[in-house]
Amino acid sequence: MRRALVFGGSGQIGDGLLPLLRGAGCEVLAVSRQPHADADGLRWIVGALDDGLSIPTDAFDAVFSLGPLDAFVRWHARVGPIAPRVVAFGSTSVATKATSVEPTERDVAQRLRVAEDTLLALGPRETVGVTILRPTLIYGRGRDRTLTRIAAFAQRRGFFVLPRNAHGLRQPVHVDDLARAALAAADSPTAAGRAYDLPGGEVVAFDAMVQRALACLPNHPRLLRVPSPIFRAMIASARALRMIDAVTPAMGEHLQVDQVFDGAAAQRDFGYAPRAFAPEARMFAANVVAKQP
Repeated sequence: MRRALVFGGSGQIGDGLLPLLRGAGCEVLAVSRQPHADADGLRWIVGALDDGLSIPTDAFDAVFSLGPLDAFVRWHARVGPIAPRVVAFGSTSVATKATSVEPTERDVAQRLRVAEDTLLALGPRETVGVTILRPTLIYGRGRDRTLTRIAAFAQRRGFFVLPRNAHGLRQPVHVDDLARAALAAADSPTAAGRAYDLPGGEVVAFDAMVQRALACLPNHPRLLRVPSPIFRAMIASARALRMIDAVTPAMGEHLQVDQVFDGAAAQRDFGYAPRAFAPEARMFAANVVAKQP
């Protein structure tokens, strides 16, 4: 791979992927909504997929989409093929949210499914090798929307609250393992035309996952377990006060449900080998680590 185009290069997966590409001797053109300084082997352009983004007509060997899948699919359908390989990130939410009681979550799953089907159909029609990667719960660089938010709240308050039955199984995946998977998939002819689930290397109950995250933080915040009715009342009150708008009323039920996926196909086709879940304070937001006495 000599030249690569990367969308979402300034995001958490891009933090890991760009150095890997440059380390492999690849020239990278990265797209971001915000300006960034160029470096050896890396050039940035400012733009957004839904704003009529125009890309230089340079020849690329691969395109990586690390941001919203549906926006990338619309852009790709508009401009046509510009590289023989496309590696695009979706999410296992395509399965876990498909039957949610929350209409907004079902809509997310439907949009992901349509985007996946559209992109995979474009591949053979345009002679492009398309690979879709679906991560599970991401962590590792302090920019995720689950464990980092939990860690930040717990560090501020000294505690975090979960219902007593929050035993649903999860597979947290380190973002650097996803970056390596993207590079490996782009180099694998077998991966073309396929979608892969990318779980982490360990299955752990949700409450145990949170407990491990809290244990590594400065001041060691406590995990408080409360009965489900009390937890639901707390969520409702927090939403009414606009403290946690991103949390849905169905959160308590979600935490009871297993969300486990099989990474064997990714391991077979491009050597995917994610690490076990071993959180450290540096893997969460900088403001969390800064509070260490």
